[in-house]
Amino acid sequence: MATSDHTRPSDKTRATEDEDARTPARADREPTADEEKTADGLELDPKVAEHYEEMAERGAKQEGEGRLP
Repeated sequence: MATSDHTRPSDKTRATEDEDARTPARADREPTADEEKTADGLELDPKVAEHYEEMAERGAKQEGEGRLP
């Protein structure tokens, strides 16, 4: 398909896309008791937590191209 080929979405498609855009994101289901127990028993890697904090700080201080106003 060439880049100059365009399609026109139908009114039904546009309405569905609009509805999808207004639907908040959410989990498809609640975790099971076993899943919660497993998650609660996990230990966090301190290096991963440190890296996460560093990336969050970098993002907050980002300047230049790609920065949101």
